[in-house]
Amino acid sequence: QVHVVESGGGLVQAGGSLRLSCAASGSFIVINTMGWYRQAPGMQRELVAFVTNDGTTNLVDSVKGRFTISRDNAKNTVSLQMNSLKPEDTAVYYCNVQFRPTHWTYSASWGQGTQVTVSS
Repeated sequence: QVHVVESGGGLVQAGGSLRLSCAASGSFIVINTMGWYRQAPGMQRELVAFVTNDGTTNLVDSVKGRFTISRDNAKNTVSLQMNSLKPEDTAVYYCNVQFRPTHWTYSASWGQGTQVTVSS
C-alpha cells in the first residue's frame, strides 16, 4: 500500500499564492500518475491537474495559466503551485497517487486532503 500525505493548504486573499505538496511512501513497483483533485462544499470532487511519470502534465481549463504541477520522481513527491488564486478555488484539495503494487496489478491511494480558502 502507498501512504499519501499532503501539506501546504491555508487561507489566502484573492490574487495570492499557495503551494501544495504531496509525498508518497510505501510498497510499490512504480508510481504512475500523480494528481490533484479538489472538492468544494456541496460539489463533486473534480480533477485539477495531473503529471505522469514521464513528466507529461495536464490541467483543467479553469486553472491553466495560474496553477503549475511538478513532480520529483526520486522523492516520490508532487507539488501544485497555485498563483492568482480566486475565491472559486476554495476547496479541500486531495492528492491522488496511482501505482503498481506488483508487476501485474494497479492501485491508487488518496491523501487526507488539505483545505484551501481564498477570501475575496
